[in-house]
Amino acid sequence: MYRRYQRPFYQDPLLVLIGLNVVFFLLTTGSDALLIRLAISPATFLSEPWTAITSMFVHAGLSHLLFNMLALYFFGSYLTQIVGERQMLAVYFIGGIVGSLFFWLLGPSNGLAVGASGAIFALGGALAVLRPMTKVIIFPIPIPLPLWVAVIGGGLLISLAANVAWESHLGGLITGIAAGLVNRGRLRL
Repeated sequence: MYRRYQRPFYQDPLLVLIGLNVVFFLLTTGSDALLIRLAISPATFLSEPWTAITSMFVHAGLSHLLFNMLALYFFGSYLTQIVGERQMLAVYFIGGIVGSLFFWLLGPSNGLAVGASGAIFALGGALAVLRPMTKVIIFPIPIPLPLWVAVIGGGLLISLAANVAWESHLGGLITGIAAGLVNRGRLRL
């Protein structure tokens, strides 16, 4: 089983991802122009394809950043224990990019999307396949739920909220489920 050894934070890919998200948040705080420039928009995606990646590092407010980073830490740590750092990073980035592509294809033409949610849903989708019955507690429900229920049910509830890019969540979740199925065949569960 994977064991996290004592090492500097800059050598831990999960902490580096969280750090990059915080740095991007600080850089875009007070600069709506920069945030919009880094966000993905169906209207400008073909001329600015890099936004499929940059949009994963910017967030629309402190609570958006905090909830995403908490989910990234917990899902990322757990998935790393199961498949290792490289696979976790592959699921994260591929899921985030696919989530961006889903937003480009299915989102409103004048819409903007920011956040790491598509990538995080990919991590959750992989875990929902690899460890579906692991019990987790999600706020505000005070009872343990199977991880697959928390990921899919929680994702559905979050996606129904206003101004949420459900398209990115869906793309990330589908990617994560596919990654979980591929990895399940490689692992002794």
